[in-house]
Amino acid sequence: MKKLVKCEEVEGEGLLSLLGEQVMVWCMNFNYHGKLVGVNDHDILLEDCKIVFETGKFGGPLKDAQKVADQGYVRIASIESYCKYEV
Repeated sequence: MKKLVKCEEVEGEGLLSLLGEQVMVWCMNFNYHGKLVGVNDHDILLEDCKIVFETGKFGGPLKDAQKVADQGYVRIASIESYCKYEV
């Protein structure tokens, strides 16, 4: 049997490590892109928030992304995946 014998909390990991970066957020129903400017226990705040209907080739320009708001909130509970994503 293998056991985890040491658990260490690392500050500044996950969403907090991406503050100030352009991110792509894959959620249960929609995908979003924008600059991550806020994180709390329930939401993230994206500046220049766009809903992404089609990414196109990864690493390239977004094929179909439409601006939702200057600032938009996304519920953390809906997020499936996220990463730094420059366009």
